[in-house]
Amino acid sequence: MNDSSASRSTCSTSCVSGPRATGRRTVLRGLALAAVLAGTTFSALPPAAVAASVTPETYTLTIRHLDRAGTATGGYSTHVTGISGPGAQEEATPYDASGTVTVRLPKGRYLLDSTLYGSGPATGTDWVVQPRLDLDGDTTVTVDARTTAPVDVRPPESGARYLNGIGFVEVTHEGRTRSANIMTAREGLRVAHLGPASEPGSVKEWFDTYWSGARNDYGLGYTFTSDRALTGLVRHPAAGGLATLKIRGAVAEGATGTGFVSVQPSAGPTVGLAQSLDLPATATVLVTPERGRWDVEYTGPAAPETPPNRYVADGIAVHAGATSTHTFGNAVFGPALDTAPGARPAGVRDGDRIALDIPLLADGDGHAPSAPRFHAATTTLHRDGVLIGTRRGAPGRAEFTTTPGAASYRLTASATRGDGSASSGRVTAAWTFASAAAARPEALPLSTVRFTPDLALDGTAPAGTTLRVPVGVQGAAVETGVRSLTVSTSVDDGTTWTRVPVVDGRVSFRTPGPGRAVSLRAELTDAQGNTLTQTQRNAFRTR
Repeated sequence: MNDSSASRSTCSTSCVSGPRATGRRTVLRGLALAAVLAGTTFSALPPAAVAASVTPETYTLTIRHLDRAGTATGGYSTHVTGISGPGAQEEATPYDASGTVTVRLPKGRYLLDSTLYGSGPATGTDWVVQPRLDLDGDTTVTVDARTTAPVDVRPPESGARYLNGIGFVEVTHEGRTRSANIMTAREGLRVAHLGPASEPGSVKEWFDTYWSGARNDYGLGYTFTSDRALTGLVRHPAAGGLATLKIRGAVAEGATGTGFVSVQPSAGPTVGLAQSLDLPATATVLVTPERGRWDVEYTGPAAPETPPNRYVADGIAVHAGATSTHTFGNAVFGPALDTAPGARPAGVRDGDRIALDIPLLADGDGHAPSAPRFHAATTTLHRDGVLIGTRRGAPGRAEFTTTPGAASYRLTASATRGDGSASSGRVTAAWTFASAAAARPEALPLSTVRFTPDLALDGTAPAGTTLRVPVGVQGAAVETGVRSLTVSTSVDDGTTWTRVPVVDGRVSFRTPGPGRAVSLRAELTDAQGNTLTQTQRNAFRTR
C-alpha cells in the first residue's frame, strides 16, 4: 500500500539539542536518509526504583487513520516516540490494516507522526505531526488526511523539475529532543499539525526541496520555530530573493573527466542536491538565504583503482542577489591553513613531540584534497642546525621527537605533484622558529602564503600579458604582523628568479610565451622573527 514516492524515518536524541551536538552535522548524501542516533548513559538505580521501573504505569493509545475522503485506511505508517516521563525511551510503530490500531505505553510525553499514502502516486502523500501527545490516561487520536494543506514550494524558473525533498521536525521537552522526518521523490506532499500546542519555541521544523532547471538548479529550504508543527507551506521565491552558488570544476590542460557536486544546507539533516559535471564545467545553484549557511562538496575525476579527490567548502554565507564562486581542483596548488575559528593548528609542540599536519597541495581556492596526487613527499626537522629526522609519506604530515630545551628549529616539507615528470609541480615550504617544551601543547608559529591568480579551468593564464596575482598571508604572521614579504617569479623551473614588488596585496608581472611554466617563491618574516621560504615550481602554465 505504501507509495514509494515518500519514505520516512524517525530518530531520537537524548539530552542533546539536535544533530550538531557532536560538532559535525548529520548529512543525508546520495539521497539516502540516515537516522540521528545518540546513546544515553544510565546511572545505577536502587533496588526499589528498579522494581518500579519494571512495571511502569501504562495506558492504551488508540490511533484512527482516515484518508482524504474521510474513510478508514490501512495505507499509513505511524511512529510514536517517547520524549519525557516514564515513556521517554519508548518507540512504537503500531499497525493494523483496518486503520485503527492500539498500543499500550507508559505514561509520558510523546511525539507522534503519521504518513498517509493515497491509492496511487497521483493522490499524493499526507504527513501529520503531533509534537505534544501527553499520555496520562487511555487516549484516542485521529489522524485525518482532510486536515492537511499542501507544501507548495517552487523555484522562479517555470518548468524546473522537482528532484526530491525532505520535511524534518524536532521537538524538545525537559532537555530531551526527539525528531521525525519524511522524504519525498515527487510533488504532492500535504502536511498538518495535530493536537494541542507544545511549549513556545519547542518545535523546530524545516522543509528542503531540490529542483533541476534548464538555466539553474535550486535548493529551497525554510526553517520554522514555533509551538506547533506546520499545516501547509507556500513559498514561491523570486529570483532576486535567492543567492547564487557557482561551483567550478577544473582539470589540467588537455584533460577531461567527470566530477560530482553536491549542495546542501549546513544545519540539520537534509537530502541535498547532487549532479555530475563533464569537466571543465561550472554548476550554478540558486539557494534560499533563509535556510542559513550552505555546504558544497566536490569530487574530482579519478583513474581506475585510484581514490577520487574530495573537496569540501562548508558554512558558506549566502545573501539574496549575491553570487559566491568556488573553484575546485585548480592551480595554484600549495600549502594552506585552516583559518576557521577553533581549527586545529597545522603544527603543534607537545612536550618532546613536534607534529606537522598541513595540506601541502591544497588547490587554488585553499580546499584540501582528500587524496592528494603526488609522486614523492618528504618532511625534515633540524634542531640548531642538526638533523633530527626525515619522514616520507603523506605530503605535509610528519611527527618528530626532540629534546625539551629551547632551540632554533628548521622544519621543511616538500611534495612533487603528479607523476614526477618534468612538467610536474613541486611545492616546498621551509619554516624557522624557536621552540621549547611547555606545560601544555602549543601551536608552532607557522605561516603560509597563498597565490590566487585568475586562471582558466585548465589551470592556465594567457601568454604574453600582464598578470595581477593576489598574495595572501595565513597563520602566525597574521596575528603578530609581517615584518617583510618578498615574492619572486621564474620561467626556467627555478634556475633564475626575478623579484616582483608586492603592492596592495598583489604582484604584477608579464607572463611568458605559450606553453611555458611559471614558478613562484615567497620569503616572509613575521614580527617575532619566524620565517617562511615557500617555493612552488611549475605553479601554472600559459596558453
